[in-house]
Amino acid sequence: MVPVEYYFVLSALLFFIGVYGFISRRNLIAMLISVELILNSVDINFAAFNRILYPGMLDGFFFTLFSIGVSAAETAVAIAIIINVFRNFKSDSVDSIKELRN
Repeated sequence: MVPVEYYFVLSALLFFIGVYGFISRRNLIAMLISVELILNSVDINFAAFNRILYPGMLDGFFFTLFSIGVSAAETAVAIAIIINVFRNFKSDSVDSIKELRN
């Protein structure tokens, strides 16, 4: 059986990779993937904390399933927005969205 601390290390690693990717990238798709990494790290934490605090119950797993559903809906909306930005500006860079302010 894998110790719970390994899940926390994996979750922290995914979280910081996601934050770094979100801050350092200028591509909208790469930023969306980074946000998904952050949300996946949260899902791992839900399952790991459920295993520690309530080993016989499935509350953390239900939160994880709900979070995955919300992530899927968020991804669908974000991809639709990215497609519209690409159609209008012929670019998927964050810099092209700055033109929307003017």
